[in-house]
Amino acid sequence: MKENLRIIISGGGTGGHIFPAVSIANAIKEQHPDAEILFVGAEGRMEMQRVPAAGYKIEGLPICGFDRKNLLKNFAVLYKLAKSQLKARRIIKKFRPYAAVGVGGYASGPTLKVAGMMGIPTLIQEQNSYAGVTNKLLAKKAKKICVAYDGMEKFFEKDKIILTGNPVRQGLLNAHITKEEAVASFGLDPNKKTILIVGGSLGARTLNQCMIAGLGKIKASDVQFIWQTGKIYFEQAKTAVAKAGDLPMLYVMDFISKMEDAYSAADLVISRAGAGSISEFCLLSKPVVLVPSPNVAEDHQTKNALALVEKDAALYVKDSEANEKLLDVAMETVHKEDILKGLSANIAKLAHVDSANIIAEEVYKLAEKYKKGHGY
Repeated sequence: MKENLRIIISGGGTGGHIFPAVSIANAIKEQHPDAEILFVGAEGRMEMQRVPAAGYKIEGLPICGFDRKNLLKNFAVLYKLAKSQLKARRIIKKFRPYAAVGVGGYASGPTLKVAGMMGIPTLIQEQNSYAGVTNKLLAKKAKKICVAYDGMEKFFEKDKIILTGNPVRQGLLNAHITKEEAVASFGLDPNKKTILIVGGSLGARTLNQCMIAGLGKIKASDVQFIWQTGKIYFEQAKTAVAKAGDLPMLYVMDFISKMEDAYSAADLVISRAGAGSISEFCLLSKPVVLVPSPNVAEDHQTKNALALVEKDAALYVKDSEANEKLLDVAMETVHKEDILKGLSANIAKLAHVDSANIIAEEVYKLAEKYKKGHGY
């Protein structure tokens, strides 16, 4: 009897990891409808809700990140890592995958390490322009490494690298709405310039602080904003907006489910410089002001942003200078059609179309080779 294709996909922690993971899973299922896919995430993290909502099973590991500020706390982290590796081994033995995919995030480390030790072929998806420590370690046993930027041979073996780009949420590419309709759907004026500000699914303190401090400036301007605060900052933002009085030029929400409409409405985007977000801006040709988060490992968001700035494909404001500069830069830029057109044209050149399908094909090749080698 022919066995179904079985694939483990591991990682998560943020929307930037989960959206590409689900896109890869969807592409595998589209190419091979009988495939069985199991996700492995971190207990208590976002993937434990988002993955089942997308229609996939998920197992959680008791893993958490290293505390770089308080090293004594890492004894508990090491204990959880050991427990996670044991649980990952049990999951893999029970599910018997033909290949394992790591998309970054806490859970991908122990899952892919154990899979590699058990002889399961592994594929890493490195989203950033600067490879993280975990992926550099996992790369030694990985069969394939799918990357989003040129020049990644400084981190990985050249023969393993495939330039695929980062998969994005499929719905973003299927928007069937005009700019005017999109703007109106947020209760805003289709005749005014619109700026979309997003800090990721959890929100970004600096971006929200800039908006709260700048409400008076926004009220006096002729620019309107769609503002995704993230769930952590929503109540604070709502209170500040209520105090500021009538602000018809402002739409505020903790999470925008129809991001395709928000992107369609925006003349300019303000965002952190996560790899997944940048991939979306490239595919949608969106002019963007990037404010890299200073709170990420290896400062990879700054490196992501500078990779675009060097190609005149984005504007860049340092996190430490955002309160002083960000809104002024954005509100000036949104009225400069030549700058917007230049940014749009240059960022579009960096887009990688069909990333999820290309990665899915590579996963299938690894799985088929493994199956044949083991007589399945």
